[in-house]
Amino acid sequence: MKIALVFLFIAPFAISSRTEKDDSSFDSAPPEPKSRFAMLDDVRILANGLLQLGHGLKDFVHKTKGQMNDIFQKLNIFDKSFYQLSLQTNEIKVEEEELRKTTSRLQSNNEEIRNISLELNAKIEDLLQDKIQLQEKVGGLEEKVTKLVHFQPEIQEPKEITSLKNFVQQQDNHIRQLLKVVQEQHAQLDKQHNQIRELEEKISNTDFQENRESSFSLKQSQPKIIPLPPHNSTTSVQELNGVATDCTAIYNRGERTSGIYSIKPNGSEAFNVYCEMKSDSSWTVIQNRINGSLDFNQTWENYANGFGYLNGEFWLGLEKIYSIAKQADYILRIELEDWKDNERYVEYTFTLGSPETDYALHLSEISGNIPNALPEQTELRFSTMDRDNNTKRDFNCPERYSGGWWQRTCGETNLNGKYIKARSEGKLQRRQGIYWKSQKGRSYLIKSTKLMIHPTDLESFE
Repeated sequence: MKIALVFLFIAPFAISSRTEKDDSSFDSAPPEPKSRFAMLDDVRILANGLLQLGHGLKDFVHKTKGQMNDIFQKLNIFDKSFYQLSLQTNEIKVEEEELRKTTSRLQSNNEEIRNISLELNAKIEDLLQDKIQLQEKVGGLEEKVTKLVHFQPEIQEPKEITSLKNFVQQQDNHIRQLLKVVQEQHAQLDKQHNQIRELEEKISNTDFQENRESSFSLKQSQPKIIPLPPHNSTTSVQELNGVATDCTAIYNRGERTSGIYSIKPNGSEAFNVYCEMKSDSSWTVIQNRINGSLDFNQTWENYANGFGYLNGEFWLGLEKIYSIAKQADYILRIELEDWKDNERYVEYTFTLGSPETDYALHLSEISGNIPNALPEQTELRFSTMDRDNNTKRDFNCPERYSGGWWQRTCGETNLNGKYIKARSEGKLQRRQGIYWKSQKGRSYLIKSTKLMIHPTDLESFE
């Protein structure tokens, strides 16, 4: 294009110089008639210059259009990114507001619990003082009674002494109950403190962007409670030769700290388990999932023997679970947490079959605050990716949906699936995850799970 412009600039001078030459010839020679063909060369040269200029302008226009299209595409991408960031920012603001409200509510509850604890402590102090005074009075009366008996053996114990003793005994029982209540209040207070600390950490964390798709209903259902069946087994789960047979025996031995302990069920070798200590009992944990650090898509042999680490994610092992469960009637407790930190649970009485039955599971729900998702009064055989014991389907459910589980039909609840976060897209990918699908309701994508057992016959541990 630059060449064409130079040409247009020079062309008039060339034409004018030629004209001047022609004019100067008038002085030396007689005028000749103008040739019309001589001007055609000039026109042709000018036309070629204009044509080249047109091509240059055309190329420039095309190049400019391409650059403008690139700019528009980048602007569209920027607009979309800015819109997505705006949506995420709004979600984070809503979450932070909810967390602030929850924190405020927990702090108020914490203050109420602290006041109640102080009142209980004051009452206990008063009762202890009353007890000391009563003991002093009873001691003085007993001395008098001893003297009277020494001098008058035939005289029976006065009714006042008997009533005072009974009153003191009642006061002792009342104080023990109050102490137990205070301990429970302190435990609840510690739990409230931990929840407030976790919420404060989440509020201060700018990367808090967990998805809100699959979560438990915000309206918690009332717990369903069904009476326990009578104890059938004649086996009392106590200590065997000084070694605990499960975590409940360890609790009765005086242990109150959750952690790893060694047990030896009847007819089994000793092995380590994780005991979850509650306020009134202890549970033997058979499965724990918290962060997806462990792959649960394992073989039949691994599920039979167990895998993972007892201080983190693990599966205890079907053979070990069977050795514990065959000792007595046991309760299975399933604790779940969704991606909005809602916690739910469900409990069943259960029996677990031997290896010859593929560790068949039979369940009967007794309590819980989430809809049941496991078939009751039905034989559920355990299946893995390399051993499918479900004969109702033509394909391998664990291989398709990942993870070993007690399957009846594919697409049911699977707490040993892949660890998939709530933002995952695609129905198949979500079905391969850890989810809880109620029999007459929706499915929930799960963040953490814990399976625990302990015996139904609590009297056998006293």
